[in-house]
Parts: sequence; structure tokens; C-alpha cells
Amino acid sequence: MKVRREIDVEVVALELYELEVTAPRDDFELEVRRTTQVARSPHAASFDAARKLYRKFGTDPTRTRPSSEALLRRVKKGEPLPRINSLVDVANALSVQLQVPVGLYDLDKVKGDELVVRLGQKGESYQGIGKERVNVAGRICVADAEGPCGNPSADSARTMITTDTERAGWIYFLPVSDEDVDRTAELIAVFGRGLIRLVES
Repeated sequence: MKVRREIDVEVVALELYELEVTAPRDDFELEVRRTTQVARSPHAASFDAARKLYRKFGTDPTRTRPSSEALLRRVKKGEPLPRINSLVDVANALSVQLQVPVGLYDLDKVKGDELVVRLGQKGESYQGIGKERVNVAGRICVADAEGPCGNPSADSARTMITTDTERAGWIYFLPVSDEDVDRTAELIAVFGRGLIRLVES
């Protein structure tokens, strides 16, 4: 997996391999409770950095929210953290806890040999996961050789993670610490049965 940046953003990219993605696991409930506690704590991570990233490229984060903030608001309102599958559940939990948007891409569905972080071009969009088309014109997006397949608000149905996924790209759209990467690796090892490697971008 290769990741290339065409815009001035600092992302942390991970390649996940030898994955065994399953349906949501009962033993993840402890992490769900931890995420809920973090979200409702007065010391919850700030979503200012994600909003600043959006504003930097002309996107109003109060109209199109970063996925991390949208999930945080959902949990704060008492709604449950979405349970999708064992890998997506890890991404959602860490996104809330760190307040960093996460992009996940099935690398066997990605076209070409790299993912590019860039601004969407005029008229570019994609089919969202469980949503209508997502417009990315002028917005930060992740693209492969076929076109955009994700952004910090919503990923595409085309490259979505399923229980058939064996290799995945994971992008933190803001800087995270080495400790955060280590914790990501630990949770992926337990709940995704997979390994990770850092990817230069």
C-alpha cells in the first residue's frame, strides 16, 4: 500500500494485513463502555482540530461534520455506538476517543497501487455506505485510480470493510501519538486478528 498527499495535511496511514474480520463481537462491549465514558466525560478530547482541518480547505464543519464529531455527538445524546463488524467497531471507538476522523478501505477493492489524499474535483462524488451519493468537490478526499472512495466524514460503499476483508488501509486524518498507534495495533490484533505496518505518506 502506498499513500500520497497532494495537499498540506498530516495524516497517519496504516496498512492492515492477515485480517480476520467478524460480525460484531460480544467481548468488544468493554471497549464500547469505555468509549461511552470518554465521550460523556468533561475531559473528552476536543473536536477543534478536526473542525480546523475542514475550515482550512473551505468546508464548514457545522454543516458537514467530521465523522469523529458526528459519532461523539451521537454517543453524548445517549445513542449507541454503531456496531458494524469487528474492525469498523475498533475504528469508530478510537475515532470517538481520540476525536480524529478515521478512513478505512478494503485494499483488495482499491483500484491501482496507491491511495491519494487530495481535494475532490468538480463533479466528483461516490456512493456512500448506506447513504446517497457523497459530494467531495472541493473537499478533502481519499482517491484511488478509479476516483474518490472516502473522506473524513464518510467512506464509500465501493471500498467498504466487510467480513471478507483481509487487507485494509487505515487513515487517521490528523496526527496521533506513537502511543495511539500502539493502542490501535493492539485493538486490531485482538478484534481484527490482524497486523499493521506504518505507511509513509
